[in-house]
Amino acid sequence: MPASTSAITIRPATREDAPLVLSFIQKLAEYEKLSHECVATVEGLRETLFGPESHARVFLAFQGGQPAGYALYFFSYSTFLARPGIYLEDLFVDPPLRGKGIGKALLQRLAREVVDRGYGRLEWSVLDWNQPAIDFYRAFGAVPMSDWTMFRLTGEALNAFAKA
Repeated sequence: MPASTSAITIRPATREDAPLVLSFIQKLAEYEKLSHECVATVEGLRETLFGPESHARVFLAFQGGQPAGYALYFFSYSTFLARPGIYLEDLFVDPPLRGKGIGKALLQRLAREVVDRGYGRLEWSVLDWNQPAIDFYRAFGAVPMSDWTMFRLTGEALNAFAKA
């Protein structure tokens, strides 16, 4: 069911939206100076987001019918809370449309998803140089987890470790 805030409409993405989702992912990668790491394809998104084993979900935001942004998330789990949660992988609003409440509406939609499902938390990461995003999140009461450092295994390191 779409959720609206003034001229902002938010709805779940469908298989047919895969090209739009990819365009937002590419814009996010460019903004984060990580375009060289973005190898996603429409076919890959259709399989992993909308295939028989969906691994994540997407909300799309529109302003006046115009695509404005997206939030891509997946389900997580807190052993300490013994409750599921949502991990926000991507939150992106097209730069010309920022400051109009679209990012806030997407984040609120995710918060409602967490609360409505009885989950324990909504979490995400933000690049440490992205001060506008950090300020945006803090304004809603989000707190940085400064005692934690994210780790990642990918590519050759992942393959080598898996084979060891």
